[in-house]
Amino acid sequence: MMDWSNILREFITLLVVIDPIGSIPVFLFATMGVPSALHRRFAIRAVVVATAVLLLFLIGGQLVLESLGLRLGSFQIAGGIVLFMFAMTMIFGESKPMREIEEAERDHLAGAVFPLAMPSIASPGAMLAVVILTDNHENPISDQLVTAGLLILVLAITLIVLLFATRSQKFLGATGASVISRVMGLVLATVAVDAVLGGFESLGVLNIVETTPEVSQ
Repeated sequence: MMDWSNILREFITLLVVIDPIGSIPVFLFATMGVPSALHRRFAIRAVVVATAVLLLFLIGGQLVLESLGLRLGSFQIAGGIVLFMFAMTMIFGESKPMREIEEAERDHLAGAVFPLAMPSIASPGAMLAVVILTDNHENPISDQLVTAGLLILVLAITLIVLLFATRSQKFLGATGASVISRVMGLVLATVAVDAVLGGFESLGVLNIVETTPEVSQ
């Protein structure tokens, strides 16, 4: 039987770390010198590259860790800390789109691979998240396939958002995209704390017992 609450949690996690809305300004900047007739192909290429990178981490990330003698619990804690720091920059620092646009201007690169596919879509936070969500020892192949399916679904949503980027940007504006990015940062901070607690629990440091609040009659 499928655990729909866990599926929803994984979907929200992937949606937050990939942040399709936050990639809109990056897409618009990267396509400034590209003919409008090629924008569709540009978006597809960026999402395909990001999908390949994230699936590679999903399939082989844990194998690399184990070959180095690292425990997944330790990686969960480290990943949670990095995700939390990433969330703090989303909430208090410059917005994700502004940082990546500045990076593109500094390197004089504008293309589907950089900065759109990486680091906007396949961000370091997303790479860490897909490894944390797929524990080969705890999750059967069926659950990992569900996670892969959710990842592809979120990337498909990202592609749809990019294809309608021009209209979306007119509707949201720079301020709207920044506000949404900060709200997603708050959600991501909560996910990061949960990942750290899960890492401590998998290492046997903590024994977390979930309780449901009592509802008074």
